[in-house]
Amino acid sequence: MKSIIYLGMDVHTTNYTLCCYTLEDDRMCHLQQIAPDYRLILKYMDQVRRLYNNDVEFLCGYEAGCLGYSLYHQLTAHQVRCVILAPTTMGAVLGVRKVKTDKRDAMLIAKCLAFHTYHPVHIPTPEEEQVKEFIRMRDDHKLALKRIKQQISAFCLRHGFHYTATKSKWTQAHWKWLKSLKPDGLHQETLNEYLLTCSSLCDKLERLDRRIEELAAQEPFQERVRQLTCLVGVKTHTALSIIVEVGDFNRFPTAGKFASFLGLTPGEASSSDKQNRFGITKAGNTHVRRLLVEAAQSYARGQTGRKSKDLKARQAGNKEQVIAYADKGSERLRRRFRQLLYKGKQHNVIKTAIARELSCFIWGMMTDRIA
Repeated sequence: MKSIIYLGMDVHTTNYTLCCYTLEDDRMCHLQQIAPDYRLILKYMDQVRRLYNNDVEFLCGYEAGCLGYSLYHQLTAHQVRCVILAPTTMGAVLGVRKVKTDKRDAMLIAKCLAFHTYHPVHIPTPEEEQVKEFIRMRDDHKLALKRIKQQISAFCLRHGFHYTATKSKWTQAHWKWLKSLKPDGLHQETLNEYLLTCSSLCDKLERLDRRIEELAAQEPFQERVRQLTCLVGVKTHTALSIIVEVGDFNRFPTAGKFASFLGLTPGEASSSDKQNRFGITKAGNTHVRRLLVEAAQSYARGQTGRKSKDLKARQAGNKEQVIAYADKGSERLRRRFRQLLYKGKQHNVIKTAIARELSCFIWGMMTDRIA
C-alpha cells in the first residue's frame, strides 16, 4: 500500500509556499516557495515522488481565499487529489497563534489534512459558480447605487437643500425635487453628474434583475426556486442566491448544522456552572446570512393566516405539500416575531432569531423534509 504525503499549500497571488507531512515520520519536510503556477506544483510533486521511489500518493490542500476554485480545478484536471479547507474550521489545531508566517501556515494546512481537523469547502458545479458570480456582480452594483445615493444626499445637505415634501426619499417626488434644484456655478454640473450616475445604475439593476429572473427559470434551478419563493420574504433573487451559494443542502445532516454554516448560531464560552452566551458567530457564508436577515424583516408585516396576492402568485403551480409547509413556516415565524417583540427584545435580535428559524425551514424544504 502506498504511503500518503499531505501537501499543505499557503497560496497567494505572488507566491505559493509548499510543505509536506507524513504520518509515518511525523515531521515536516521539503519546504519550498515557488511562483504562483500550478505547473510548478506538479513539478515539485514529481521531485518528491522520486525521493520515495514513486511509492507515495499526494493529498493537497489550501485555504479558501483569493484564488477561489481555480487552483483546485487545475490540479484535479491532472488527477491530483485536492481539497479546499474552510479557514473557520481549522481552529482546533490553530489554537492561539503568536507568530504567523507562510511557512507556518503551510505546515498547519498539512497537519490539518493529515489529522482531518477541518471541513472541506463545497465545490459548486460550473453552472452554480457562473450564476453565483453573476448575482454577486449585481449585488456590487446595488452597493454602488447605495453609495451614490448617500453621496447625493450629503451633497444636498452641504449646500442647504432639504427635502421635506414626503417622509420617504428616492420616490418619484424626490427625484423630481432633485432635478429641480439650481445650485450655483459648477455645483449644478456636479449634481447633474451624480444624478446621471444614479439613473444609469438604476437602469442597469433593472436589466440585471430581469436576467436573474431568466436564469432562475432555467434548469437545474427552476423547481427549487419555485419552492423557496413559497416562503414569505423569499423572492427570486433571494431564492436563486441561496441555491447557488449553498449548493448541496444534503451535506448538512441537521437544520442546526445548516444554521451554523450560515453563522446564525449564538457563540458561547461556558465553564462549570457559568454560562456565557454571545451574539451570533457570523462564521460561514456572509451573502446568504445577509439575505436571510433581510427576508426576516418581512415577518414584521402582514397578518397570520393571510396571504398577499404576490405570495399567492408565487405559490401557484407548486405541490400542495410544499405550499402547506411554507404556510406553516410563515405562520410560525410571524407569531415568533410578535412574541419576541412583546418580550421587549431589540429589533436586530428579533430579525437574527427569525433568520435562524427561516434557515431551518429552507433546509427542510431543500432536503424534502416537508412532511
